[in-house]
Amino acid sequence: MVTLKLTTIGTSTGVVIPKEMLARMNVGKGDVLHAIETPDGYRITPFDPDFAAKMDKAGDIMRRYRNTLDILSK
Repeated sequence: MVTLKLTTIGTSTGVVIPKEMLARMNVGKGDVLHAIETPDGYRITPFDPDFAAKMDKAGDIMRRYRNTLDILSK
């Protein structure tokens, strides 16, 4: 378990994330993290769940129209 400390940044509140945690998530300064509400609290992740849903939909379309996309690629 990692303890995060809240700190004042101007008129806002920020959180300090340790280097080890950033390295494990493969993120750095300027990257975007997403807070997803779960029944147990919040989950912080670098992966956008909306983007993942869109990619799943794109995968379905590509499978359905595989032959058409193959002909169009030539």
